[in-house]
Amino acid sequence: MPADPATPSLEPSSAAKSESDGGARRLRVTEIFHSIQGESTHAGRPSYFVRLTGCNLRCRWCDSEYTFSGGEWMTFDAIFERMASFPRCDLVEVTGGEPLLQPAVNAFMAECLERGFEVMLETGGSLDLSPVPKDVRKIVDLKPPGSGEVDRNRWENLPLLQPWDEIKAVLADRRDYEWARDACQREGLFGRVAVSFSPVFGELHPRQLAEWVLADALPARVQLQLHKFIWEPDARGV
Repeated sequence: MPADPATPSLEPSSAAKSESDGGARRLRVTEIFHSIQGESTHAGRPSYFVRLTGCNLRCRWCDSEYTFSGGEWMTFDAIFERMASFPRCDLVEVTGGEPLLQPAVNAFMAECLERGFEVMLETGGSLDLSPVPKDVRKIVDLKPPGSGEVDRNRWENLPLLQPWDEIKAVLADRRDYEWARDACQREGLFGRVAVSFSPVFGELHPRQLAEWVLADALPARVQLQLHKFIWEPDARGV
């Protein structure tokens, strides 16, 4: 499993000193901010968030449509400089949009690990995970029918998951719940990785989802988006 990081460094790395800041060392970024983790088993932890631009999916309940276009090209060093403007922490989450649309993201995450950060990747689950550095903690979506993107699930990714990775399913109704329950059982995910079921905010009541999980004795976490209860639900940069 990923080693406990030493004190992370935001100084230029050896890789940065030996390579130019060309296209291989830049990413298109929508926003960079410092907040607490709102989801996953790491909810509540302070983290840097690097939100990349672009997405290949159009989930019906998406709450980050502003990432679909725009953004700013930033070198890796510029990204680390922006992170250094915030209070120090040891966790970096790379999210989107869909981060894996940008091939350079794997080199960026590898450099984060080299600098001593713990790194999390939030991905929609439709793109190949094999290039992702092994020690990155992957939070992988399963897209149920209610998302409108159920046919985009890349089932070949599931055997690549490490014990420290996680599965997340955002559910709109009973049909979505049963689909996710059955998929996790069929694919042997329960007991192999952490599985979180999250209700679509404002659509499926968390209590209803909790009752379904309890009735079926599922080893799944009922997950709420913590940041939407601390700040306004549509607030950005939190």
